[in-house]
Amino acid sequence: MSKSPLALVKDKFGDKKSLVSAVEKFTSEDLWVGRTNADKGLAHVSNSKLLRLVSIFTEVKEKFTTRAGLIDAIAELDKRAKDDGYKAHLGKFPVPRLYDLYKATSKRVKASDPNKVVVKRDRAAEAAKKIEIAKKAAVKKAAAKPIQTAAQKKSALKKAAAKR
Repeated sequence: MSKSPLALVKDKFGDKKSLVSAVEKFTSEDLWVGRTNADKGLAHVSNSKLLRLVSIFTEVKEKFTTRAGLIDAIAELDKRAKDDGYKAHLGKFPVPRLYDLYKATSKRVKASDPNKVVVKRDRAAEAAKKIEIAKKAAVKKAAAKPIQTAAQKKSALKKAAAKR
């Protein structure tokens, strides 16, 4: 069973104030888009959301160092590295949304990799193979039956007519 957000905060940070201060470390212009309510601040944000923010910001900081690096990585994956309008559009997104977009884009690119070997089924060849197997089975079955002479065929026909 997974722990509650409050239990995770107590295990990792001790209390909510230290968690809020950990998130505030990332609120520089490099990573943060300032959209928080000035009256409430981060202290009124839920524990689970703050935990998610800390984990995302640490991953982004390690991999890309800034929001601009993350935006460039997304543009590279989409093969739109020179598209400044696209980068400006992505620049309006907050880091968690950008990171989710990065993960989804990288997953999509891996799935559609042109170097990936795709084995296509040749249905005509499979059908021809099945026909050959059926023909060989029919030949074996015919070879297993004893050959009847004309007299044997006549007697078999008479027996069949007598039964009717």
